[in-house]
Amino acid sequence: MRLTRPCLMFLLSVAVVPLTGVADDWPQWRGPGRDGVWRETGLIEEFESDEIDLQWRQPIGPGYSGPTVAAGRVFVTDRQTKPEQVERVHCFDAAQGTSLWTFSYPCEYTISYEAGPRANVTVDDQRAFALGAMGHLHCLDVETGKVLWQRDLNQEYSISEDKRMPIWGIAAAPLIYKDLVIVHIGGQDNASIVAFHKADGQPAWKSLRDRAQYSAPILIEQAGQDVMVCWTADSVAGLNPATGEVHWRHPMAPSRMPIGIATPVVSGDRLFVTSFYDGSMMLRLRQDKLAVEQLWRRVGQSERRTDALQSIISTPLFIGDHLYGADSYGELRCLSSETGDRIWEDLTATPKARWSNLHFVQNGDRTWMFNERGELIISKLSPQGFEEISRTKLIEPTKYQLNQRNGVCWAHPAFANRHVIIRNDKEIVCASLEAK
Repeated sequence: MRLTRPCLMFLLSVAVVPLTGVADDWPQWRGPGRDGVWRETGLIEEFESDEIDLQWRQPIGPGYSGPTVAAGRVFVTDRQTKPEQVERVHCFDAAQGTSLWTFSYPCEYTISYEAGPRANVTVDDQRAFALGAMGHLHCLDVETGKVLWQRDLNQEYSISEDKRMPIWGIAAAPLIYKDLVIVHIGGQDNASIVAFHKADGQPAWKSLRDRAQYSAPILIEQAGQDVMVCWTADSVAGLNPATGEVHWRHPMAPSRMPIGIATPVVSGDRLFVTSFYDGSMMLRLRQDKLAVEQLWRRVGQSERRTDALQSIISTPLFIGDHLYGADSYGELRCLSSETGDRIWEDLTATPKARWSNLHFVQNGDRTWMFNERGELIISKLSPQGFEEISRTKLIEPTKYQLNQRNGVCWAHPAFANRHVIIRNDKEIVCASLEAK
């Protein structure tokens, strides 16, 4: 078919118009692609003041989990200890902040750092999947909060036996693959990673004998196939997400304790993981077959005298041929992805302290950072250095998660519909980032 010029111009105009105002939800951990990339347009260039105006705020209890946003709703979890120990899932109206529903269930903690649930709620169509710190998995109706199905994974898969329950609890956000919901739990009997049918909660498959740690699984494409990458306490592994079949497995046993929190990050054929005590590792994803090769591994002398990048909470960013991340004491670093060599270090993005944290989100050529002091930063990252464009206070740190340095804010913000939504241990807040 041959297009006339007027017809061609019309089609081009239709194709171009949405790109000037793209808006998106944030339905799971680290955004729509689980990759820390924020694809919305029409955003502010810099903040108007040192403290941003809030669109709404609502009280909630303590918790480490960040918010997720889907279909005009905000989901977040927390914990209450009186009159009984319970975990809760909240749903708020994204525009006004009004409470739409709250679901609560009994949950006694036997883990350290008791502030509350760790894993972000994952939203898929009309279902919200919430995974609690002790292994309670609930599938809830998005509109009503009604329980569609539930499973006690700690009881079913004996996570607490033989000291398999991670000291900080179950933390990895559920992952959706087609008709399955997949969770990283470290259960007994070849059940480190377990999949359920998302419609009814029936088991689909289980895989790996590894212990659990805190890192969320991701989906990638390798050698023309869908591969789920999971970083457990014992290895980095590539699985068939439909069946749990192990395609490849590269050992990475912890020197002291399972402590990997950062999500694996991928760029092209490179896959990177970073751990507080055990340094950095770069793998090459073979594209001719389902296999990996170690390109380099670097570990420093101690948690203070680190090499490459030894992150704790923060997931780094891959931009071009370089990696950017927060080291063990909050040092913002740029690394060569080819060797792990440090290109530069900056100490201004977040105060230097043990486990000091930055969350990174990339939007076009700008990197938005949220630090543990509750500050939101617009910046540019390059091999030439850290360029801070603008900074504002978004929320106050609270002490329940860490009763040091006047509190922290360790939850990851959600960036959705040109707004930012974040929580501490007392409230959840929302602010507009839309250009006027």
